[in-house]
Amino acid sequence: MKSFNKFVGLTLILGLFLACGNKPKSLPYDYEAAAASFASDESFYPILDEELEVYQALHAQGELKAVYTDQEDAIRQLMENKVWLAFGTRQLSQREIESLKARSFMPRVIPIAYDGLAIIVNNANPDTCISVKDFRRILSGEVTNWKEIYPNSKLGAIDVVFDNPKSSTVTYCVDSILGGKPIQGTDNIGAVKKSVEVIDWVERHENAIGIIGSNWLNDKRDTTNVTFKKNITVMKVSRLDSATAYNSFKPYQYYLYNGNYPLIRTIYALLNEPRSGVPSGFAHFCRLPKGQMIIFRSGLLPIQAGMEVRNVNVTTE
Repeated sequence: MKSFNKFVGLTLILGLFLACGNKPKSLPYDYEAAAASFASDESFYPILDEELEVYQALHAQGELKAVYTDQEDAIRQLMENKVWLAFGTRQLSQREIESLKARSFMPRVIPIAYDGLAIIVNNANPDTCISVKDFRRILSGEVTNWKEIYPNSKLGAIDVVFDNPKSSTVTYCVDSILGGKPIQGTDNIGAVKKSVEVIDWVERHENAIGIIGSNWLNDKRDTTNVTFKKNITVMKVSRLDSATAYNSFKPYQYYLYNGNYPLIRTIYALLNEPRSGVPSGFAHFCRLPKGQMIIFRSGLLPIQAGMEVRNVNVTTE
């Protein structure tokens, strides 16, 4: 009985001590608000919307809203604790990682898929093959007329259109095509606001060339993923200086897989959630078999692709 009284007394004293102590410091972020949505480069809308629909049908932990913007804004929201999850085609810079770690965060970079950066032209354009070298010449401002690449072309000035000035497609072109140098030729190179507007622009202008993520071009009626939209033409791209129909490739899954298509980029889930909530669950779902199958059916290449290639002999009688 005596020991019991001592235990009760100790508990009461400890309770009074805690009650009189300082209140816990409030966190420098609103966890629930940041956990309610994720931010993504708009060019991944088709694939991420489908991923999110399936994920939320399978999991009832909480609602997650998609905010589609440009890549740099998505990462800015992540850095400012407005979201815990962002999707883009670049990893966090060393400075961004150090900034997050200095605030006691542990950022994670999760690759989920490979995407082909597609080059599209109007259906009336007879020239459908282009080399990386000539594509670079267009972006650098060295070439501004179709005749400078294709001497027999009658299309005149090249009208280049991107999806957004700060999109992942622009970042890829600057970093991977131009070696970090800015895009030149402001008179004939511009941007709209959304990926679908790139397709519309190219469809309406014979001299246009559009830069867009290949996941926007897949014809969902074709389950083999070898058919692109019919209202525009997807160019074949060659690593060699002179592009021909035999050394150039379209961004089909197999050509992403074997490296024949030269304009390949990785899609990353950038995660900074301080606990394992819905954003973390969704990011990891995109790497799990069901999430990877959605990516496969969209026409992109899953990060964990295990493709089986078979040779088929076709005979005609």
